[in-house]
Amino acid sequence: NAGSGEQLYECPMCCLTCTNVQILQEHVDLHLEEQSFSEVGGNLRDLKLAQQLQLEEDEQQRSEEERQEKEEFNKLQRQYGLDNSGGYKQQWVKNMERAVDRGRMQPFEYHKRKADMMESLAFGIDDGKTKTSGVIEALCKYYQSENKDVRRVWLSASVDHFHSSLGDKGWGCGYRNFQMLLSSLLQNSSYDDCLRGIVLTPSIPKIQSMIEDAWKEGFDPHGASHFNNRLHGTRAWIGACEIYSLLTSLRIKCQIVDFHKPTGPMGTHPRLLEWILCYYSADNEGSAKVVCTSRPPIYLQHQGHSRTVVGIEERKNRTLCLLLFDPGCSSQEMQKLLKQSGDGTSLKLLRRLVGSLKEKQYQIVAVDGVLTLEEKA
Repeated sequence: NAGSGEQLYECPMCCLTCTNVQILQEHVDLHLEEQSFSEVGGNLRDLKLAQQLQLEEDEQQRSEEERQEKEEFNKLQRQYGLDNSGGYKQQWVKNMERAVDRGRMQPFEYHKRKADMMESLAFGIDDGKTKTSGVIEALCKYYQSENKDVRRVWLSASVDHFHSSLGDKGWGCGYRNFQMLLSSLLQNSSYDDCLRGIVLTPSIPKIQSMIEDAWKEGFDPHGASHFNNRLHGTRAWIGACEIYSLLTSLRIKCQIVDFHKPTGPMGTHPRLLEWILCYYSADNEGSAKVVCTSRPPIYLQHQGHSRTVVGIEERKNRTLCLLLFDPGCSSQEMQKLLKQSGDGTSLKLLRRLVGSLKEKQYQIVAVDGVLTLEEKA
């Protein structure tokens, strides 16, 4: 009431008129409290929204990581033959059918070869169509008459070469190298007792079953679990541990030596070559230029591939050079080694200097005698 002369006070926030400064102060404080509560509530809502967005982002990232892990796992399963896509027989039939479809093979030949393949698988023996014999003997003869650059050479005992076929191309190198090693042991009477039940070289599916039998005996349970205790009917790659388990189950004494890092410049492995030289020369001291030893060949493994060491050269400049049988080398190429020319050009198939061995890690399986039943146990 302006007429009464009473002093009035207007709220600056809502235009309410108060008659007392103290009342106005309390009223304004209420406004400020309400505003504060409103701001806190807004901050809480913003915080909850940010947390929700973060959770959604984390969940999306986790889902993407799981998808990538599953995709990588499936890729590894396919790469290492553990994707249930079939084994040796299925791959062989598929490749032969493809050859017929493309006109590279006549149907009658397909049926004949399929019948032969089924028969060899039924008996558990290799058909021998990828085998080349007599190479070590040809090398021994060649080195005795030629090799101008070689000071000394040590060769393993006789060994047959086996290469990959339509049934195991891309994954069978470990099995083929075992066939090579076994072919040498079968020609050595020292191992007759261990190999009494093996007369002919077993087929790849048979070797898979033999490794499974070794697992059942208790060898390498960790490795067995990696393959879900199953190899037969798969395209699973095998390595040094599987070869060791199989040989030991047959009472063949062997060891795995792991060259887990380079020991020379430029990522090379001179210690590997030195070890192999000691293996071949330990019981073969003397001045002979060509030493045809009784030592079995050596299984050599690195990531993605394996080969068989059948000897080692010491060059006149004192460098060492491995002689390797590679399952990826065809019979046609290996046949050239049986008719060595004077310049030894065919030896390029076998020779590997230290500079060409640059994988991060190598493993070898070396055979050294027979185990007693107690040692095997």
